[in-house]
This record gives sequence, C-alpha cells and structure tokens, in this order.
Amino acid sequence: MIPDDWRRGEVAVVGLARTGAAASRWLATQGVSVYASDRASAGLEETARALGALGVAVELGRHDLGRIARATVVIASPGVPPDAEPLVAARHAGVAVRSEIDLAARALRTTRLIVITGTNGKSTVTALIAHLMEQGGMPCPAAGNIGRPLIALALDSTPPPWASVEVSSFQLHDSPDLRPAVGVLTNLSPDHLDRYPDVAAYYDDKRLLFGNADAGSVWVLNGDDDAVLALASGAAGTHSLWRLAGRADAWLDRTGDVLMLDAAPVLPRGDLPLLGEHNVANALAAILATRAAGLPRDAIRDGLRTFRGLPHRLEIVRTVDGVVWINDSKATNIASTAVGARAMDRPFVLILGGRHKGEPYTSLASVLEHQCRHVLAYGEAGPLVVADLGRLLPVTRVPTLEEAVAAARRWAATGDAVLLSPACSSFDLFRNYEERGARFRALVEAL
Repeated sequence: MIPDDWRRGEVAVVGLARTGAAASRWLATQGVSVYASDRASAGLEETARALGALGVAVELGRHDLGRIARATVVIASPGVPPDAEPLVAARHAGVAVRSEIDLAARALRTTRLIVITGTNGKSTVTALIAHLMEQGGMPCPAAGNIGRPLIALALDSTPPPWASVEVSSFQLHDSPDLRPAVGVLTNLSPDHLDRYPDVAAYYDDKRLLFGNADAGSVWVLNGDDDAVLALASGAAGTHSLWRLAGRADAWLDRTGDVLMLDAAPVLPRGDLPLLGEHNVANALAAILATRAAGLPRDAIRDGLRTFRGLPHRLEIVRTVDGVVWINDSKATNIASTAVGARAMDRPFVLILGGRHKGEPYTSLASVLEHQCRHVLAYGEAGPLVVADLGRLLPVTRVPTLEEAVAAARRWAATGDAVLLSPACSSFDLFRNYEERGARFRALVEAL
C-alpha cells in the first residue's frame, strides 16, 4: 500500500483540518515518518497534541518549506489551493504531490469506490448513492468532499465493501492512483475560474476521472450534457447514460411523470421527496450507479422514497407569513444558482453574493426574469452583481447577510419564496458554505 521510497524519508502533510489529520493518523499507524503543518493554529491545538502522541511532527502557524522540499511525497488537504506556497515549493523541488483521495485509494484495496464528480449535484448524488446502498443492505458510507475523509475509512477495523466518494477537480489533479469501480460525472459548466486560468484547464482536471479506465470500469454519465459526453469519449469500460430529455439507460418518462430504468418504471416523480428537476437528474444518476454496484430495482425504489436531501441544498427552512424561506447555500457558482432558480414554482426574492469566483452574473438574467421579484446582492461580490444585473433586473445592494434577510422580508409577498442561492464562495464573511447556511437558517428561525 505504501511505496518503499515513502518509507525511506518523511511524508509531508499540508493542511490539518479533518482530512489532513486523518491522513497523518493513518500514515503514522503504518509506521511512516510524518511532518504535518498548517498555516493556521487556532482550533488545531488538540489535533496537534493527538498527532504528536502518535509520533507525527506537527507545526502550526507556518510551513517549513525546506522540510517539505526534502519530503518523499506531499499529501495535500482538499482546502489547500494548487498555488499554495508549500505545494509550489514541493513541485519546484521535484517532490510528488498527492491528494488524500489518492492516498486512500492505495489504502482501501478491498473497498470498491463509486466516485462522483462534476460541477453541480456531486454532494446530493454522493449522499443519495450511500443512502440507497445502505437501505438496500449494502454498506457504503459517503466520504470525500461531502464530509468524512475517505482515508478515515482505512482506520476502521473493517473497511466497508463500497464507498460513495465525492471528489473535486483539485483532488483529481493529484490522484493518479484513483481507479473507480463506478465513476459518475454529473454535469460540466464553468467554475473555479478564480483558481483555473480558463474553463479548459478546469475540464482537463475533471477528465482525470477516466485516467485509469479499463474494460471493467462503469461510467455513469449525463446524456443531456454534450461536454460530459465529449470528456468521457473514448474511455474504456461501460458507458451508462441518464437523460431528462429523452430515452436512455435511466430517464424521465414525461408522459407518465415516472423515473425509468431501461424500459421499466422505478418511481413516480411525485414519490421523490426532492425539489426541482435537477434532483430528478441526480436520482437517475444514483439509480444507474447503484444498479452497477448490484443493488436490485426494488431496493432502489424503496430507498428513493425515504431520502430527504441534504442541508444547504434547496433546504426548506420554514414558512413565515405565507413566505417560504429556502437555504441553498451550497450553490457556490452561477450554474448551481440557475438550477435553484429553475426549481422555484412561485415568485421569489433571491439573495446573491459572497466572494466572487470569476464568472459574470449576466447569464442569470434569463433564468430570473420571469419569476424573480428582486435580487439582493451582499458581500464582496455585491458591486459586481449590481453592475452585471442592475440594468436587467431589480437589484439592491446590502452589505451583510443579516441585512439581506431583513430586506427580503420587506420585498416578499404572501405566496412567494425567499431563496438564498449565492453563486459565490462564502469566504468573505464565513468560514464555509455550511456556516453561511446555518447563519441564514438562524436568521429565518428568529423572524
């Protein structure tokens, strides 16, 4: 599982949040010398003490770039950007950089991986696959970007037979040993242009999902997305397609409003307890992935009926004075916000903003013009939102999320919805999208 050259020196782990801590812990249990560092120090003291007790050399508040440049390999946590100083130092010194996902792929030799990537829908599909498998009696924890580090499963006394793994483009970039049993590509649209020079570079990292394709691979693909089909073209293995716009291996029969698998019905749309047509697509992807893993159709149907979705993804918080308040804080890019807006079945007020990610907001105008009463633009991106949309839609800039909620209450009428779907990262005012969504939820609960 661990190359001999890794053992001849020291492995450096960069980043000590959940993922970096789990990777350091697993490496230490394998008898590997580990140096782990994090630019931050607040809140990591207990982690440092626990790792130190295992023999890990921990440094908080800085990275020893010389030590990292002498490492045998560097394991990068998912929150560390590719241009971070310690990763640049490693690459300049000729030291290989690997993701925690790649490390886990080495460690979990008996666990078959269902790997989910794409621009939007990754977390919901990952959680839905795990739910269907678990409900069907096939243990399959959700791991990766969705929450629990994949390498943490290797610390269990008995690793599971399957794992449903959400993987980002950044993780794919540094995962040459990743070999999915089933790979899912949900969709593709511009994203992370604050980190990538252009869309092509972003798509190139997504293409790495297929890097170890062989005849036994199964690829579950969005048949309505030409970019997805082009990216997967030529990859060895079985290609299974889902579509909303016509027949496929899994598809939506619009005549009867039924989710179909091949020519047989799986579930009436009305029995799927999720908002929006995009969640029908997510369900179809999960149907194909779990069938590839051997789950029977009846078990898939029963699991779909009991899935309740994830926090911060079109999550209905409550209804106040006839207005439905919806938390879609996970919408951190333009395409995801467009999906949330299309899911609205009533007039709505949109709360938009945060830290800009590089893509203009003008493309949202055509999605918002029919039902969106007002856009409230907050945070660092507020002036850009006003500049891009102000001539096309009614837009008001507000500095904070608190002021946005107060303004939304004034603008929304009985029967409307208020949708927090920011189209931006959260890092201007919050640590992550979860904290942003939790704050929105608390503000709504206090109305």
